[in-house]
Amino acid sequence: MSWEEHFNRWNQFDQLDIKLQEQLTDLYNDEEKLKEAFHQYLTFGTGGMRGIIGPGTNRMNIYTVRKAAKGLATYLEEQGSGFKYRGVVVAYDSRYMSLDFALETAKVLGKHDIPTYIFSSLRPTPVLSFAVRHLGTAAGVMITASHNPPEYNGYKVYNEAGGQLPPGQADDLIEKVNAVEDELSIPVLEQHELEDEDLLRWIDDRVDEAYLDELENVALNRDVVKEQADNLNIVFTSLHGTANELMQTGLKEAGFNQVHVVEEQAEPDPEFSTVASPNPEEHQAFELAIRKGFDVGADVLVATDPDADRLGVAALNGEGEYQVLTGNQLGALMLDYILTHQSEIPDNAVMIKTIVTSELGKAVANDYGIETMNVLTGFKFIGEKIEEFSQTGEREFVFGYEESYGYLVKDFSRDKDALQSTVLASEMAAYYKSQGKTLFDALGELYERHGYYLEDLHSIKLEGLDGAEQINSIMEDFRENPVDSVEDLSVEAVEDYKAGTRTYVVSGEEESIDLPASNVVKFILSEGCWCCLRPSGTEPKIKFYFGVKGKTREEAESRLQQLKGSVLKRIDTQIIS
Repeated sequence: MSWEEHFNRWNQFDQLDIKLQEQLTDLYNDEEKLKEAFHQYLTFGTGGMRGIIGPGTNRMNIYTVRKAAKGLATYLEEQGSGFKYRGVVVAYDSRYMSLDFALETAKVLGKHDIPTYIFSSLRPTPVLSFAVRHLGTAAGVMITASHNPPEYNGYKVYNEAGGQLPPGQADDLIEKVNAVEDELSIPVLEQHELEDEDLLRWIDDRVDEAYLDELENVALNRDVVKEQADNLNIVFTSLHGTANELMQTGLKEAGFNQVHVVEEQAEPDPEFSTVASPNPEEHQAFELAIRKGFDVGADVLVATDPDADRLGVAALNGEGEYQVLTGNQLGALMLDYILTHQSEIPDNAVMIKTIVTSELGKAVANDYGIETMNVLTGFKFIGEKIEEFSQTGEREFVFGYEESYGYLVKDFSRDKDALQSTVLASEMAAYYKSQGKTLFDALGELYERHGYYLEDLHSIKLEGLDGAEQINSIMEDFRENPVDSVEDLSVEAVEDYKAGTRTYVVSGEEESIDLPASNVVKFILSEGCWCCLRPSGTEPKIKFYFGVKGKTREEAESRLQQLKGSVLKRIDTQIIS
């Protein structure tokens, strides 16, 4: 259908939700906005769907949510007799319409006799991941748009192992969702019918209590926490999201007595009114935490994103200023701390990271004789490996992380978990304080031992159909005309994850990459340097990742500048032309 046909179908639907009809009426005289709202169906991809809230087939609303839930119901019904009766657990964050979308999911699933468990109030994503396995449900749904702007919401589906769907399962579900032809006519049960038939079951704090019991096992050095309990000052902010109450309880139970909450950001707020972006990757999100930190003399500042799967940490640097650690830096510090404080490291232990995450983690793992496993970008691939290990027993998971501020310490969750990470980061801060050090002092020691690893990320936003074509053109150009050298760095290998091949430049030898196909190209350069290109899976962007190593910080900084400058100069030329 054309966008006009989709619009007319909605506009002529006499049972259209009243609020959506009013919003649609407001758009009557704005053809460009109508076209954007109706020119396609909101994409349901491997990570679920995410979009702007409002009327239209390309928007998040009760009808596009019903379409996703209908596809999920069909998917569960085809998994075998009785599978669907285990039900689906649903959690939601602080965004607009989150509870409404959770209830719409239950209304559709209930029509298929699939029971739905919904939390009675908002919960973090890692608690949803935990709840799937704890309750033994067939699947889970998290209503969240993570750290996107306030006008967005989203829909993520989890499998029975508590992880986001890996490619095979995701493809099957996507097919079922796309097969739903008319989102407006999907039959539903009303909330009172669901409750009368025991198809809607509200979850209180019993899952929280079980999760908090597991959270206590994150601790590695209780003695140092006890010693520093009254000395270590922690500033915590949930950035108007889901983590505040659980995180305060978790830190208290872990033994931390001096936790100072950023009160202006403690209450859930769908507008995220005190920050430009509720994203701990963005340093501006720490402004109020930094102010609080100086007021209370904090040793460490911690910030979770709205659904509490990502964690940002800031600590005092050598100039006495609070500086935010990168995801690569914090992940390497966590890994080193875990391996240093484990009483016994299993022979089959493995650390998992993504292909765009710093090689510093691998250097740390090598130092302890631990295998490093690389997976594609996306924490679902880490969760998939953890489940595989739990089934086969051939590997022992010790830690997993990605550069975009996602970490997993213990596998009772199967997605990145900022609550676990906050407890571990706080314990690390206590340990290093007991030695008269900060987290930045510890990072400096890591660099001295393993070399100076620096990374950077550059994103280019290219919207619309023209933008999508430009992104594809850039990717194909780099495939056909690979990077060959940058200053004194030569390219040693080209990894094309779409073709599944690694080609060594000098010998021409080619070998297979044992990972799912993905539109990613990575160039491995000499001296431990690399760069990688990949289109974003959730936004109209192409991302450029850069990683370098140097014997000194100055050498690493110089190489990073050269590598980034060389690649982006080529990109500027392509976009201008």
